[in-house]
Amino acid sequence: MALRINDTIPDLTVTTDQGEISLHDWVGDSWAILFSHPKDFTPVCTTEFGAVAQLTDEWAKRNTKVLGVSVDGVEDHKKWKVDIEKVGGAPATFPIIADDGLEISKAFDMLPAEAYLPDGRTPADSATVRSVFIIGPDKQLKLSMTYPMTVGRNFAEVLRALDGLQMSTSNGVATPANWTVGEDVIIPPTVSNEDAKAKFGEFETVLPYLRKTKAPG
Repeated sequence: MALRINDTIPDLTVTTDQGEISLHDWVGDSWAILFSHPKDFTPVCTTEFGAVAQLTDEWAKRNTKVLGVSVDGVEDHKKWKVDIEKVGGAPATFPIIADDGLEISKAFDMLPAEAYLPDGRTPADSATVRSVFIIGPDKQLKLSMTYPMTVGRNFAEVLRALDGLQMSTSNGVATPANWTVGEDVIIPPTVSNEDAKAKFGEFETVLPYLRKTKAPG
């Protein structure tokens, strides 16, 4: 069964290069990002893991944990991290799930239930395991995105989306296209003008259903 926005993620116990973790316990009271890859020691994936490592301080500022997923084993993950640090110029301190049994890949609907890893497999056998999942402290899926094998993910956009999610869930607002921290936000149409005035103060009515106000905080 597919995992949809606002669904609670499965509370699986998984093996990582840093030991066993329970997903719900690991998320705890934090935000979390689960980002997956079809195979260790592949070029695009190595640059992406390096990009995530470079953003360690940014994740911490946002009370966010990151967790990699790859359908290889623990020993491969440990060896691969040497290459990741070389490419990214920063240590990959986050854990990587060893999803060689495809439990996570199937539970998060990245691969069909009947999928398996053939002998001598290539990354093409698990190509759809190139996704990003942003999870809230309530253990619910807030955002997901999936990329093809040939296009590296933009983790600046992942940060931007995370900022938007944290702004909207904390303040009862929405964010417009291309929004970044500090810009105006949108008042939801379900909020009356009277309530909007009481809650947000001044706001701009662009259209009857599009009202903008200063970002709270």
